[in-house]
Amino acid sequence: MKVRIDFDRCQGHGRCYDLAPGLFSEDDEGYGQVIGDGVVPADEEKAAHLAVANCPERAIVVIEEP
Repeated sequence: MKVRIDFDRCQGHGRCYDLAPGLFSEDDEGYGQVIGDGVVPADEEKAAHLAVANCPERAIVVIEEP
């Protein structure tokens, strides 16, 4: 699984990097950004889903890979 942020929707609330700091960080303006290539390690999947569920704008997209 991978995650990405839809920058057209993101409003910079910061819940993603607060809830899943291993997957997301913040840019210079406080908006979330994906760390690395967005691949979610198995031990971070719960945190990824928590960040998705708590994003007010639903700006985090999960991409399921086969």
